[in-house]
Amino acid sequence: MPTIVGKGLDRLATVRRVTRGIDRRTVVRTGIVAAVAYAAWLAIGTFGRPYNFFDMKIYHGAVVWWASGHELYEFVAPDTTLGFTYPPFAGLAMLPMAHLPVTLAGMVNAVVSIAALAVVLAALLRPIVDRLGWPLWYTVAIATPLAVAIEPTRETLGYGQVNLLLFALILADLIALRWRSRRGTHQAEEDGPLLRFVYGGAWAGVGIGLATAVKLTPALFIFYLMITRQWRVAATAIGTAVAVTIGSFGIVGAESRDYFGSVLWQTERVGAADMTPNQSLAGLLARLYDSIETPGLLWLAFSVLVLALGLSRASNAHADGDELTAFTLVGLTANVISPISWTHHLVWVIPAIIVLGDAAIRRHDASRGPVGRATSGAYGGPPGVSTLRSPIWYPTLTGFRHGIAAIGLYLLFLISPIWPYEHQLPEVSHYQDGLFGALMENSLALALIVLVAALPWRPGAEPAFHTDRAARAAMLHGRR
Repeated sequence: MPTIVGKGLDRLATVRRVTRGIDRRTVVRTGIVAAVAYAAWLAIGTFGRPYNFFDMKIYHGAVVWWASGHELYEFVAPDTTLGFTYPPFAGLAMLPMAHLPVTLAGMVNAVVSIAALAVVLAALLRPIVDRLGWPLWYTVAIATPLAVAIEPTRETLGYGQVNLLLFALILADLIALRWRSRRGTHQAEEDGPLLRFVYGGAWAGVGIGLATAVKLTPALFIFYLMITRQWRVAATAIGTAVAVTIGSFGIVGAESRDYFGSVLWQTERVGAADMTPNQSLAGLLARLYDSIETPGLLWLAFSVLVLALGLSRASNAHADGDELTAFTLVGLTANVISPISWTHHLVWVIPAIIVLGDAAIRRHDASRGPVGRATSGAYGGPPGVSTLRSPIWYPTLTGFRHGIAAIGLYLLFLISPIWPYEHQLPEVSHYQDGLFGALMENSLALALIVLVAALPWRPGAEPAFHTDRAARAAMLHGRR
C-alpha cells in the first residue's frame, strides 16, 4: 500500500510541475474565446444564408476560361447571366487560383481574409486596449469571431468575395499614417534606410492605390486625402493606381481596352438596383419607388448631399485627430453613394462599431474624473489643459447612449432583418409586407445613412499629423 501511495504522489507531483506554469486566468480566457467562437458559428448558422462560394465560382470560372485562351469578359457563369466585372488587374491577381479546385480556392480566400481581418482588428484595437490595460491577444481573439459573425463578413467569406482584403489594404495606409506620426516625434537616428522606410510610413497610400486598381470605389479615399491636404499620401495612392493600371494595359491590353471602353459602363452586369441585398442609397430609392430602376435625378441629388456631408465630417474628424473615424466615414459614404453596395460590401460597419464602443468608454471615463482635473487629451480637450467637468450624469448618459448605439448596430448587422422581407420585382412588390416590411428590407441602408450623419469622432484619439504640427510648432518657436 505505501508503494502505491508513493507512486500516486509522484504522479501528482508531475502533474503539478506541468501545470505550475499555466496561468489560471489564461485558461479561463481561452475558454471564453472558444465559447465566443462557437456562439459566432451558431449565429452564422442561424442568421446567415446557405453559402457555397457562389461569387468565387464566377471568378474561378472566369480565370480558368481566360487561362484557356478565351476573352476574360466574354465569360458567363453557367445557369446565370453573370460574368467577371472587376478590372483586368484584379483578373491578373486572381489568375493563380485557376490552378486550384474552386472549393479549395474559396477556402484559401476565407483563411487569408480572416487572417487579414484579425491583423486589422489588432491594429485598430491596440490604442484602445493599451489605454485600458487589456491583453491585446485576448481582445482580438474575441473580436475576430464576433466580426466574422455579422452580415458583411459572413457574406464575404461565404460567397468568396475580396472585400476584407481590400478593407485591409485601405487600413494598412491608416497604420502607415499612424507610424509616420509617431516616428516624427520619436525617430531613431541609428535605424537603417529600410526601417526608416517601413516604420516611417513613407509607403502610406500604396494600399489605397492597389484597392482602387482592383475596385474603383476606394478612389473616394484619394479624394478625401486631397481634401485634407495629405498631398504626399494622395500622390502615392494615385501613382500606385495609375502604375498598376498602365502595367495591366502593357500585359493584357485587349482586356484593359474591353473593360474601360465597354464593361465598366455595363451596369446591368451586376444586377438590378432594387434587389434586396443592394443596400446603397440607389437600392433604397428604387425599393421605395417600387421600381427596378433608381430615379436618377433624385439619386444624384441625394448622393451629392451625402457625399458632401460624409467628406466634410471626415475632414473634421481628421482635423480633430481621429483618423480612424475619418477613414470610417469615407468608407461608409462610399457604401451609400455607390450605385450597387451588396451587403458583403458593408465591412466599414466594423470600425464604426469600434468607434462607437470606444466613444462610450471615453465618455464614461471622463465622467469619473475630479472637477477641474487636467485632462490627457482623451476626450474633450488638449493634453494638460484643465477643463471643468460637466454634471456627472451628462457624460455618463452620453457614454451610455454611444454604448447602446454600438450594441444596436452590431445586433442589426448580426440579425440582418432584410432577408425575411426580401422581394423581387416584378413578381412581388417591395410593399408586400407593409411599411414595417419595407423598413426592415431597407434597414441596413438606413443605418449607413445615419452613421454618415451621426457617427461621433474622438478628439485626439489617433492623429495622423503630429509630425506636421510638431514641425510647425518648432518653426514658430524658433521665430520667437
